Amino acid sequence: EVQLVESGGGLVQVAGSLRLSCGVSGVTLDDYAIGWFRQAPGKEREGVSFISCVYGDTHYIDSVKGRFTISCDNAGNTVYLQMNSLKPEDTAVYSCAATWSYSGNVYVSQSDYEYWGRGTQVTVSS
Repeated sequence: EVQLVESGGGLVQVAGSLRLSCGVSGVTLDDYAIGWFRQAPGKEREGVSFISCVYGDTHYIDSVKGRFTISCDNAGNTVYLQMNSLKPEDTAVYSCAATWSYSGNVYVSQSDYEYWGRGTQVTVSS
């Protein structure tokens, strides 16, 4: 059974930092792509950062470029999302998702992902 468990969320002030973790069990990250998604109250879920743990290729949405960094710890089967210079508009429930990475591809569409975690709340106060 594939399971993803997020941790590291919390309450932080504007310009602060948080590091989210996505612990993966049931599959080996060496063959998988991971995406971080977020959903704010009253808004649709959106993709934030994506990585293939095969070759380490990454993709970010424009609003987080230069502030967020996604990385794979294949030995630890964990994916991290380092979030710096946080803004109130980053407030959301953050979820990670996994899918098999064909040829090391990065996937940015929610529909590409098979397995999902339950999420962790990130709140940025002004």
